[in-house]
Amino acid sequence: MTTRIMTYNVHSCVGVDKRLDVARIAAVIAQSKPDIVALQELDVGRLRTGGIDQAHAIATRLGMAFHFNCAMRVEEEQYGDAILTALPMRLVRSGRLPTLPQVRGLEPRGALWVAVETAPGVQLQVFNTHFGLAPPEQRKQAACLLGRDWLGNEACRGPVVLVGDFNATTRYAAYQALADRLDDAQRALQRTGRRPRTSPTFPSRFPMLRIDHVFVGPGVKVLDVHAPNRPLARAASDHLPLVTDIEIKAR
Repeated sequence: MTTRIMTYNVHSCVGVDKRLDVARIAAVIAQSKPDIVALQELDVGRLRTGGIDQAHAIATRLGMAFHFNCAMRVEEEQYGDAILTALPMRLVRSGRLPTLPQVRGLEPRGALWVAVETAPGVQLQVFNTHFGLAPPEQRKQAACLLGRDWLGNEACRGPVVLVGDFNATTRYAAYQALADRLDDAQRALQRTGRRPRTSPTFPSRFPMLRIDHVFVGPGVKVLDVHAPNRPLARAASDHLPLVTDIEIKAR
């Protein structure tokens, strides 16, 4: 059975045209018909985006449930990431990732871990994250994710998928640390002899950089990877979504 996963940095639902449009983001997602959606840069109750709970608004439009992780809170305003799906889902863990305390002005970052029942008796461990911009910070965050609280946790059993905006190309040490433990879905697909369709996701108008990634663990077969590049997606956010079709191998 095929499961479609999308990771998408939605830029607080503000497009490259500077227009705030939650419905447009939901429409971009709906065009790809994903089973599981991992979103980064969501505003919840923030004055700058009209006080909307963007995670709730997008999930409602898609007919999905969601879990939200607040990476940054200022009084009642929140900012963070979410995982949405219409499949049975259980929250396992959410929390912040380490940063560089000696460096001022770095944005707090976090991660979210849910278990999704993709088929009867099959639970997919799904991790969503958004790394910082500084390479030393990214290395700390990758090490944390690979540690005992997250991917190295004894509860992390069975098929695993790690997705998100890592702000890192394949040359970065943080990417390489993750790729040593898990398989980059796009490279896994290339090894089958199939070249994935256009996969860079940033910037959305002229995508050149591959900084949004999907990593898969043992037992997860990659069937397809692509970055939808329709006009709506090019306008809705500064990133394109990245869509991956996977199949859980029989034990």
